[in-house]
Amino acid sequence: MYQYAEADRQEETPESGPEFLQEPDDIVFALDSKERQVSMQCEARGTPSPTYRWLHNGTEVDFSSDIRYSLMEGSFVITNPNESKDSGKYQCVATNIFGTIISKDALLQFAYLGNFSGKARGAVSVREGQGVVLMCSPPDHSPEITYSWVFNEFPSFVAEDSRRFISQETGNLYISKVQPSDVGSYICLVKNTVTNAKVLSPPTPLTLKTDGIMGEYEPKIEVHFPLTVTAAKGVTVKLECFALGNPVPTITWRRLNGNIPSKARLRKSQAVLEIPNVQLDDSGAYECRAENSRGKNTFRGQLQIYTYPRWIQMINDTQLDSGEQLHWECKATGRPRPTYHWLRNGVPLVPQDRIEIVNGEVLIQNVRQADAGMYQCKAENKYGVIYSNAELKILAAAPSFQSSPARNTVVVTVGKEIVIECKPQASPKPRISWKKGDKSLQVSVLENNSLRIINSTKSDEGSYVCRGENQFGSAEMTASVWVKEPTRIELSPARMEVTVGESVVLNCKAFHDPSLDVSFMWLLNGQPINFQKEGGHFEYIRAQASSADLMIRNILLKHAGKYGCRVQTIADILSSEAELLVRGPPGPPGIVIVEEITDTTATLSWSRGVDNHSPISAYNLQARSPFSLGWQTVKTEPDPVTGDMESAMAIELNPWVEYEFRVVASNGIGTGDPSVPSRIMRTNEAVPSVAPANVSGGSGRRHELVITWEPVSEEFQNGEGFGYIVAFRANGTRGWKEKMVTSADASKFIYRDETVPPLTPFEVKVGVYNNKGDGPFSNIVTVYSAEGEPREAPSEVKAVSISASEILLQWKAPNPGPGRPQGYEVNFWKDMEQEESGDKIKTLGNETSVLLTGLEGNTLYHITVKGYNSAGQGPASTAVRAQTKKSPPSQAPGNLMWIQDGDHVSLGWEPVKPLDNESDVIGYKVIFRQEGRTSSKVIETSIPSAVVSLAEGGIYIIEVRAFSEGGEGTASSQIRVLTSSGIWVSMLHCSTSLNAVSSNSTHVKVILSVNKNV
Repeated sequence: MYQYAEADRQEETPESGPEFLQEPDDIVFALDSKERQVSMQCEARGTPSPTYRWLHNGTEVDFSSDIRYSLMEGSFVITNPNESKDSGKYQCVATNIFGTIISKDALLQFAYLGNFSGKARGAVSVREGQGVVLMCSPPDHSPEITYSWVFNEFPSFVAEDSRRFISQETGNLYISKVQPSDVGSYICLVKNTVTNAKVLSPPTPLTLKTDGIMGEYEPKIEVHFPLTVTAAKGVTVKLECFALGNPVPTITWRRLNGNIPSKARLRKSQAVLEIPNVQLDDSGAYECRAENSRGKNTFRGQLQIYTYPRWIQMINDTQLDSGEQLHWECKATGRPRPTYHWLRNGVPLVPQDRIEIVNGEVLIQNVRQADAGMYQCKAENKYGVIYSNAELKILAAAPSFQSSPARNTVVVTVGKEIVIECKPQASPKPRISWKKGDKSLQVSVLENNSLRIINSTKSDEGSYVCRGENQFGSAEMTASVWVKEPTRIELSPARMEVTVGESVVLNCKAFHDPSLDVSFMWLLNGQPINFQKEGGHFEYIRAQASSADLMIRNILLKHAGKYGCRVQTIADILSSEAELLVRGPPGPPGIVIVEEITDTTATLSWSRGVDNHSPISAYNLQARSPFSLGWQTVKTEPDPVTGDMESAMAIELNPWVEYEFRVVASNGIGTGDPSVPSRIMRTNEAVPSVAPANVSGGSGRRHELVITWEPVSEEFQNGEGFGYIVAFRANGTRGWKEKMVTSADASKFIYRDETVPPLTPFEVKVGVYNNKGDGPFSNIVTVYSAEGEPREAPSEVKAVSISASEILLQWKAPNPGPGRPQGYEVNFWKDMEQEESGDKIKTLGNETSVLLTGLEGNTLYHITVKGYNSAGQGPASTAVRAQTKKSPPSQAPGNLMWIQDGDHVSLGWEPVKPLDNESDVIGYKVIFRQEGRTSSKVIETSIPSAVVSLAEGGIYIIEVRAFSEGGEGTASSQIRVLTSSGIWVSMLHCSTSLNAVSSNSTHVKVILSVNKNV
């Protein structure tokens, strides 16, 4: 039965052999697990879908022989696993019609931990100073266990140190030198690393002999690593070494063939050498040395690192025609070096007449259909096995042109070369023949079986047939050839010069065979123009079938270049180019270099930029500093800087300021983009040239002269060490007093002299200096010395209680004179409290009254007031007292009733009765407003009723409050009333009771009782 090439299949999933998606992994199953099931996963894909088998220790599993076995899709499930029956190696086998593959090995182990023998252990008796080994003798277990020892009773564990050591290899407890404190009972505790199960051994008593103390002796190594330690690359290796001896020996380590790896760590008082993530170069001979004052002892062993096999070259799926040769090679690394075996459909492949196998290479001559199948290259060393899988398909099919059109049409122009392809799918390769019409062509074909006709003419038109044939059949393909007149193209104008902002039209005409359609494409510098993304600058115009125009509107510099018109028919493609030069403002000049710099000048040089087809007429020099608002044009020498120059001097710069410079070029069309800024340069230092501004002063404390000024900006400080010289003299005196202020940010100087009377006039000027010298002084101004803090207390202080939370305080200002107040500070505190715990408020200016708010009701307050100014506070007035009113009633007006008669609402309510600690009711306030508005109207009444006139139509919200000398009380429930419609609107919180009342009105009236507790 033959397999047909994939190209012969239409809209089908390609058929393929099995390929593993998931292979089984090693499993450790705990015998005491509540999950009484083991599942080894296996999944493979292929078309058709694979079937599965399993091997146990190389023997196929018979699923019908044991009800505990089941196959869930590809996975092998064992219920109630049994150690004696089920432990071992497992492999998954996947098969479909194209072959079989076998998975890697998966090891099933069982985890358990037996119990120690219940037999009592004999006491171990040694002399003091002697070494001892206490045997653990662990029970049966799988896999690894860890060891610890309990001293006397759980959980008092033996602490390991330089004298005591627990080997994780033997489980024994080693005491290099026994002390009296070691006497007691010892219990070995083992723990399974998988199940975490723990068991305790019977106790081993340790006693001291009474026949004397053990003398000193040289070390005896009782624990050491094996002579040869093998470990996988990447794991952590732990080498143990511990000795008995008196005195307690010291353990040291060395590597005979080099240094111990820097990543290594010493554990357990140097008894364990731990090397994490071991690599091949960590291999070698290691030595541990135990030494004390009596001697030394050593042990040497070899550390060997192995690596699992790893692929560096794998085999891949291959398709061959019958009779071809197969050559596969696989390569793997590993230590020890891997060996190779080959499998076909899960069965070892052995050399035969046509099959040659040499290590990782297989060679099969003259392949046949019987050779098809799944192949596996198996690389293994003593530590692991890996597989590389591939499928070999042997193709056998008659010629077919299904992937090519059954009839092709080839259109060319006169004189061009004609190539007709003939590529049938077939296996083995078919024999090819050509004919034109009914006549065979005795012509040579190309290596790919294509027919080639050079320098074509009209006589070459016609139908050409390609025939492919092999032992399985034949097929034909027909191609029609048409030879047309060649196309010509005319593009105008061929060269243009325009200015930025202008528009231009390019015309492209095609002269072509009238039987052919023609299409046009416009290109700029070889790239197609995207008319949608060019911002409306380009427009494609096709007024006639044989011509196309390109309009370029509002031309930019970037539109300069070579414009191509590409003309295409089914027979040929040709193009022509026109050059467009765009004149515009100059491009940015080249790198700006600061050639020389002084305190106020900078000599700059630059290179010319592109002139964009219009000569550069002038350059503009610009500078930027931390103090400028962006880039600013600077004065230059010479002025102007003409377009033929490439250097100039920037002048009138500020000293000791960091500048960066740039240059902008101009031509007859406009100004171009600026150059890249120069590197930042600082001008040289100079003596300050700007004096402080706004010199003034005044205020301050008594006997002080306060002088202020506006600090000089850093831009004008001209150098380091900047400061101020403050000069002053009393009016009418001759000599100046000068004081240095070293802070550049200073804006104030205070001169204090106890002999200076208040408000004495001084002549004041402020100068500047820096490390280069003294600069100018400001103009002389007159400044007065301080007048001092207020000297008198406010008089006629009166306090009047306004409400439960407010007291109005009034006073009379002190007499005019030195120490005039700038405001007043009011202190107030409760009776029985200290003044310091009270509150304070301040007033500004000439205010001589203040309303104290937020006070407690029915409370006595003490109040003082004192003036203050910039010099300080004056004396306080004598304290006055005032008591706030009682609090307003907390009860809200109840049982609110109303009668609506048109736009008039008559209200009535129960009187409010204040509590003993509340102020008496003076009257009531009826508060009403239109819904949606914030402003309200108020009617006051001394009785518990009122009539409200609601002049405007709409919905009104009404509430009632009692008021007293302590202020307003709690509001009643709100009612809502609709006016000017004759329709009554329900109110908030109304009860269901209705009461009729009499009225002089002829209308029917209704009273609703409001219950605020609803």
